Amino acid sequence: MCLAFSAFYELLEWAVAELSGAAADDFLGTQGYAWDTQTDMALALVGAVAALLMLARVHDRSMGRILGRASHP
Repeated sequence: MCLAFSAFYELLEWAVAELSGAAADDFLGTQGYAWDTQTDMALALVGAVAALLMLARVHDRSMGRILGRASHP
């Protein structure tokens, strides 16, 4: 989901730049890095995977507590 949102944002950014006509070069040129889109999406993916790896146990414990309470009123 995080990678999909990042890709959607990059496409939205591109569409706005295209619709702005001549200002597109100025808008996208301010970043000055040809691989900006790919880097942004890759970092979104790396961040999402890192969050999953670091927070999986916390999430499982939290869900266990919630489900434990729900089954024992």
